[in-house]
Amino acid sequence: MALLRVQPTHTDKAIADTVSEYTTPTAERAAELLTWGADEHVICALALGWWLYSRNKDAKQRRSSSHVLLTTIVTAVLPHVLKTVFDQERPDRRTARGHLHGVPFSGKPEDAFPSGHAIHVGAIASAATVLPPAKRNVVWAIGGGLVLTRVVLLAHWLSDVVAGLAIGAAIERLLRLITGYGEDRHEC
Repeated sequence: MALLRVQPTHTDKAIADTVSEYTTPTAERAAELLTWGADEHVICALALGWWLYSRNKDAKQRRSSSHVLLTTIVTAVLPHVLKTVFDQERPDRRTARGHLHGVPFSGKPEDAFPSGHAIHVGAIASAATVLPPAKRNVVWAIGGGLVLTRVVLLAHWLSDVVAGLAIGAAIERLLRLITGYGEDRHEC
């Protein structure tokens, strides 16, 4: 049992009720597939691959890849720590209708807050601020789509996702103080 219990907002409940009522098995299967793009295992593997690839590149790319790898590792560990502090029932545990419409069960029942997927995306979106606008906007658009899958799957309340995005962005900005990332615009 965690130290603090987080309650969903009225807006969270209304959104979850709407998803439960109008989702389809096809939409849920698509969301299940897409949500893997923000999974900690996938993101850690990609960050490690980029870091290894960048070892014989210029100093700017090495610094960027090191920052992304460090950020990814921290944001992979942090949600597990936070979920020992916070308990919140996942929205998929509060619906029978949603399961009839294809909503799967996600993770541990009391681990809704915060969204780990959103923490990863928040950190990546924050790191993308140094990219040229076209690349940055692509990262933001993909990240937005990925975190919305967590709401569509009823794995998280919308407030869990918003909190996760903010936590991820804050962590990435704090780690810049260690890595020096972002000191020169257009890092990557």
